[in-house]
Amino acid sequence: MTGSIEQGTSQTHGNTHILHLLVRLPRRMETVWPALSTPQGLAGWFTTADVLEPRLGGAVALRGLGSGHITAWDVDRVAEYTLQGGGRLRFHLERDGEDGCALRFTHEFQGEGETQPRWRARFQRLIELLAEPAA
Repeated sequence: MTGSIEQGTSQTHGNTHILHLLVRLPRRMETVWPALSTPQGLAGWFTTADVLEPRLGGAVALRGLGSGHITAWDVDRVAEYTLQGGGRLRFHLERDGEDGCALRFTHEFQGEGETQPRWRARFQRLIELLAEPAA
């Protein structure tokens, strides 16, 4: 299985923007989860997590986006980071076939900043990272 990034949707309500993407990944949920929920994993494809307390209510600080709290945490399935000034990032994993998973991604933010092409480039890096043979 190779990874792919499906057509996304973008909505605007006043000054709030909501971006949704579906990313099909070539690995099982348990393998993908650390890339979404650990400082080392996030740094490999997205950004440095200066703080990440892996639990509901834990603190999080994502370089370039801001700091806040973990507002949803279901191990191997859901990580949601709500950031002051950076909005809300939600990573929701679902099984997709025998050896893959689907990532339902939502980014809710105020004003300008993040774009669908920028997130697509990040997720392409994640797909490439996950496609590499395990060390």
